[in-house]
Amino acid sequence: MASTPFSIRRHFAHLKDPRLQRCRRHRLMDIIAIALCAVIAGCDNWQQIALFGRRRHDWLKTFLALPNGIPSHDTFERLFARLDPQAFQACFRSWVQALAGALGVGHIAIDGKTLRRSGAAGAGLGPLQLVSAWATAQHLSLGQAAVDGDSNEITAIPRLLELLDLKGALVTIDAVGCQKEIARQIVEGGGDYLLTVKQNQPQLLADIQDRFVAALDSDFAGLQHDVYETEDREHGRHERRCYRILYDPEGFGQQEAWAGLRVIGVCYSERTVGGKTSEEVRFFIGSKKARARAYGRALRNHWQVENGLHWQLDVTFDEDQSRVRQRQAAENLALLRRFALGLLKQHPDKGSVACKRLAAALDPAFLEEVLYGAGKVENL
Repeated sequence: MASTPFSIRRHFAHLKDPRLQRCRRHRLMDIIAIALCAVIAGCDNWQQIALFGRRRHDWLKTFLALPNGIPSHDTFERLFARLDPQAFQACFRSWVQALAGALGVGHIAIDGKTLRRSGAAGAGLGPLQLVSAWATAQHLSLGQAAVDGDSNEITAIPRLLELLDLKGALVTIDAVGCQKEIARQIVEGGGDYLLTVKQNQPQLLADIQDRFVAALDSDFAGLQHDVYETEDREHGRHERRCYRILYDPEGFGQQEAWAGLRVIGVCYSERTVGGKTSEEVRFFIGSKKARARAYGRALRNHWQVENGLHWQLDVTFDEDQSRVRQRQAAENLALLRRFALGLLKQHPDKGSVACKRLAAALDPAFLEEVLYGAGKVENL
């Protein structure tokens, strides 16, 4: 693989091989490259990855050494079970940051996902849970952190934030991430936050509600505020949304407790489907003094992490059915999927990710375009 500022080889060159020297029959970079190519081309487990390697041996030989042929599926499984996920992710993150830096990341959505079949109840092992950071405009996974077995997403989010370059980015997190220390970490990292507020922060929620009740009673007289409304009609669904925000609300007791807090907001949505109407009211806080339209779009775009990342991983990569239970192997394979998804999404072909995976399986030339395409990021 040619070495460009975005090449895979360059960013994985310093990854430490966990195997004993005398036990190495296959090069580390060869194993990683085969696995990545195989996952791009539709493979979802170690047996399929090894089969891909055997069927594409001659093509792989054009750019890999392969001194002892293609590794067995057991070799792939053993290596990825021993490979340090943090070190592997550091290489992954180096590549992503090079690409993201060229594209410019303005909005990072953070959300958690469970790999449901990765647990083993008989052994007391629960399913692996990962918290991911998603660049909504670039359709790139920026990193992931595993949730501790006896904890929840609140402990994983700060570790994930430590991995990210937050300068100039707006970070959106749902209610589980609405924590004072998380808000402080984002601001100290040079970013801004938009956090959904629910009952897990009862005092904050009550204070926001009180401020908006008072503002509505006075028709927002003398208050710095903004409004943004949207209306959508498609596929038999009619949806209206109204976003209202207050800037630096006077007498808001929570403002000093939350680092950089400049905005409190509410979103009222009304949805009609099949003649039935439902309503929802959501509250949020933000550190960026922006228009209601910007906050409204960020709230809507936040859920791209579900559609653009989690849905693709479950439906296109079959991640929810993965039965890889060894924790490091499961975490590293999840990283490979996210890496592959990022490469596929950067390819300019207008087809779906599923179609691109099929094309990569059928046509090595297309697979090469996906692999090398990041080196031509200025043309994307």
